[in-house]
Amino acid sequence: MPPRSRARQQPVREPSPVASENESLEETISQEDEEDGEEEEEEEEDDEDDDEDLDDEEELTVGSAIPETSTEGLKEIGNLASWTVSTAKPGNGIEQLRDEDTNLFWQSDGPQPHTINIHFAKRVFVKKISMYLDFENDESYTPTRMSVFSGTGYHDLQEVTTMNFEQPSGWIDVNLEGVHEDGQLRTFLIQVCIHANHQNGKDTHVRGLQIFSAEPPSFDSDEVPFTSRQMLTELELR
Repeated sequence: MPPRSRARQQPVREPSPVASENESLEETISQEDEEDGEEEEEEEEDDEDDDEDLDDEEELTVGSAIPETSTEGLKEIGNLASWTVSTAKPGNGIEQLRDEDTNLFWQSDGPQPHTINIHFAKRVFVKKISMYLDFENDESYTPTRMSVFSGTGYHDLQEVTTMNFEQPSGWIDVNLEGVHEDGQLRTFLIQVCIHANHQNGKDTHVRGLQIFSAEPPSFDSDEVPFTSRQMLTELELR
């Protein structure tokens, strides 16, 4: 009988330490990637919450009636004047124009130019004129070209300045530099004239218009200065 062949037994190989280390390293990296992914998702959620908070703040700022420019040492005197407009859509007239809420506005309702007339009973010294325009909300109703006139009446109005706007947003000051050496406009009547709007719009929106004069200095009755030489001689007892 031929000799039987013996089956060779394959030796059992123990796992290589290097391979085990590689597998452990891969598992660690995978876990770190998962943790990083979770952290990124949490950061994105936090960023979205922050963005929502910023949006809310921006909306509050747009609706605020506080002028962005400084009014320190100034007094709003628009309540001393008689206001008229060339035309107005019902429910969007002078009352809305003068309201402190800039979500309200005057809307014209007729052909251009559109005018706002501010008539004082006596001459006033105007230090600053501010108006609120908002292209984001008003678009084609937003003025692009506007002039300010001044005079004692409608018969002698003279141009103070002409301004051009490009997508304005917020409180804007009318430039009164050069009208007088002290930068104050002496007038009985102010007329704001809107010549054109963005995108060739017909009617216009103005969300606020304020007139400021310098705050008069305040004195203590015991500190009123004398202006005549005779009174100065009586300042001290002899």
